[in-house]
Amino acid sequence: MTLPFFVYGTLRPGEVNHGLFLRGRTRSEEPGRLADAVLYEGPGYPYAVEEPGGGVVGGELVTALPEAYEALLAELDRLEEYVPGDPRSLYVRVERQVVRETDGAAVPAWVYLAAPAVAARLQARGRAIAGGDWRARV
Repeated sequence: MTLPFFVYGTLRPGEVNHGLFLRGRTRSEEPGRLADAVLYEGPGYPYAVEEPGGGVVGGELVTALPEAYEALLAELDRLEEYVPGDPRSLYVRVERQVVRETDGAAVPAWVYLAAPAVAARLQARGRAIAGGDWRARV
């Protein structure tokens, strides 16, 4: 399934991993938001955790160039330390509805969320990023 990616941390334009992984490989990058999620501080990068009624996470909907999609998907899975079915994964890649800010349309997208064990630790003793915007953290 070819879906755009919703990026909310170091893959956003202007952040370190955008240049390393996305520059020159995308067709579009549009502001978007993921509802019912809270953004937590990680060690140099954030984690989004699903929490119904919890808030909104800001980021970008990134549509990859068709010829770059498969390789990019594999590279992002490695970057996010996501291995399907592996309980040691830091993130899980899931399909979620993301609202595109330009027109308010809900768009299905891949989102890397904190894996269950990581999410439980963050909810118990993590530091939430107020407003759900990685760039606005203090």
